[in-house]
Order: sequence, then structure tokens, then C-alpha cells
Amino acid sequence: MTHRISRGARVLAASLGAGVIVPFAVAAAPAAADPAPTVSCTSDKAGLAAKLQKDITAALANRNGTIAVGLYDRTTNTKCSLRASSAFDSASVVKATVLATLLWDAKKHNRYLTDRETQLATAMITKSDNDATTTLWRQLGVTKVKGFLTAAGMTQTVPGANGYWGLTQITVRDEQKLLALVTAKNTVLSDNSRAYILKLMGQVISSQRWGTPAGAPSSVSVHVKNGWLSRSTHGWRVHSIGTFNGAGHDYMISVLTHGNSTMDYGVATIQGVARVIHKDLVPVTTSTQLYTPTSHPSEAFPAVPSS
Repeated sequence: MTHRISRGARVLAASLGAGVIVPFAVAAAPAAADPAPTVSCTSDKAGLAAKLQKDITAALANRNGTIAVGLYDRTTNTKCSLRASSAFDSASVVKATVLATLLWDAKKHNRYLTDRETQLATAMITKSDNDATTTLWRQLGVTKVKGFLTAAGMTQTVPGANGYWGLTQITVRDEQKLLALVTAKNTVLSDNSRAYILKLMGQVISSQRWGTPAGAPSSVSVHVKNGWLSRSTHGWRVHSIGTFNGAGHDYMISVLTHGNSTMDYGVATIQGVARVIHKDLVPVTTSTQLYTPTSHPSEAFPAVPSS
């Protein structure tokens, strides 16, 4: 299902509201183009920030489309960002937020998930099942989703309207906030909830374990959620968020992209970034096995409006 569907005037208005700027000439001589955003990195480990900044920049050289990157490693207090506040249609990446909302709401009511909710949550994350996601989205309602976003400090995330959860607006900054909550003790998600989210993200089927895990050493545990969506504007959106723990590191990566000519092109862009991040954070010997993602990536295609 790779046909493209126009968003229509409503989405155009939303994109203008998000701050899309259309350049125009104000004089006979062409105006100088604004410099492209650059990767920004900081670290408590000497030399690491500069190396990451150089290598991520090199990985993105000559790659088309709009690319946003977030990295945080707790062990070395290393952070990298690129277009951290740029908005993207979420596609299936929002399913991690749906699960977190379900668990947050259950905690508020001091209850466990029902067997039905457990089945739906498992299908939603491990197989990226769209029907299961729609069922949970409707059960929760946008009000509860917004409640979780507020509690999580994810102020840049806007739930999709009219049940179109795949058009939720997300940013790298907020996805990194979500992953930080999932991977460390906090008052928003219980320890059991965090463990459950990580468990399911660690059991994603093989055809969907592409993206940010690419190049992770075998000494690091991998938890991932991906998504893709093709529209008539901005081409293919291809995203991957992941958390990684082991080999003395505890880190999370978010890469969001749109403007890709094909889904595979977006996957290649994400995996190029992921490989250099893993290499710089967790150097390994040549004998260490690296995670190789599937050569046939697959991901559910969320429903979108016809206009």
C-alpha cells in the first residue's frame, strides 16, 4: 500500500501553523540561503562530543529530506540534537505513546491491564497492529492522551484529530523525553509499566527491527519502535526510536525524517546515523557481532484521511 493521498487544505493550514516558511526574493539579487541546522553535541567524556558531531554530520552528508536526530547517553551525559523541535507526522511511532498513556491511566486508577488490553498492547507494539492501536486510541480518548503528554512534559506533541493517530505531530525532543521516562525511575510511569514497555519494544518482530538498532553491538540490549507513512506532501515519513542498554552505557536514539523519495531511502538514512552513534559510544573489536537489521523492512501503514 504505497499510494499517496493528499492531506488537503486542513493539513496545509496545520503545516503553516507549525512554522513552515516559504522563501521569497525581496530584491533583484538573490538572498543568501539560511544556513542549514547543524548537529549539536555535548558530553562529559573528553573528545566524544566532537567525534559524534563530526560523524553524524558526515552520515547525513548528501542525504535528501528533512532529518531530525536526538541522542542521550546517561553514562557519559552525552547529548546530540538536530532539529529537535521540528514537527513530523508520527506514523506508527506514536504507538509507544499510546501504550505509555494506557499504563499511566491504569496506574492512576490503581488497576492492572485487562487480558484484552494486554493482547491489544502486545499486537500494537510487537507487530505494529493498526486495528489494535485504533481500539486503544478510542478507548483512551484524546483527553487522556493529552493528560499523559502533560504529565510527561511532552508539550510539543499534538494528538491527531478525528481518530487519525498516525497524524499525531511529534518532535525529537518529545520522543527523547518519552524514552527517558521509559528507561529511568520517575513519578509518571511505574517501574512495572516501564519494564512492560521495554519488554514489548524488545520483542518487535524481525521484519520491523530496522532503524536505530542498526550497528548496535551484541553486548547492548535493543528496544525499538518504528513507523512510516507516505503522503503527497513531504513524501515518505520514516521514523525510528530506540533505547539501548549494556556495555557500560544507557542511551536512547530518535531519528525522524520526511521528504524521502522511498521508504527504503528513509531507512538507509536512519541506519547510517545509528551506525556511527553506536560505533562512537560503544567501540568494539572486529570480532564483536553487530546488530544487522532486516534487508526487507516492514512496518504497518496507518490509516490517513482521503483529503
